[in-house]
Amino acid sequence: MTNEGNAMHVIKSVGVFSVAKASGAIYGGIGLIVMPFLALISFVSFASGHNPFGALSGLAVAVIVPIFYGLVGFIGGALGAFVYNLVAKWLGGIEIRLESPFAAAPFPETTTSSIPG
Repeated sequence: MTNEGNAMHVIKSVGVFSVAKASGAIYGGIGLIVMPFLALISFVSFASGHNPFGALSGLAVAVIVPIFYGLVGFIGGALGAFVYNLVAKWLGGIEIRLESPFAAAPFPETTTSSIPG
């Protein structure tokens, strides 16, 4: 169905594994951004004498946080995509409107006169 030059489409389902991979990568990246701040807090705690294992916990945070965030993002993305697919079967999915910048430009006409042979 079209509406004033805009094409309406419906997302009926999404790939569970592809959403999980993308979510895992996004959340892993967030973990990489958050990790230095958490590690710094652990190192400051160690330097102030409040936590004798602060240096080790800071190193553990540096390694574990991005992996943990990525794993949680992967699982959350898979669950979210799975639930979306179930709901989309009942409700029909999400409508999106796409507009192509190439819709008004016709393809150039080709001739065979310039082709040798």
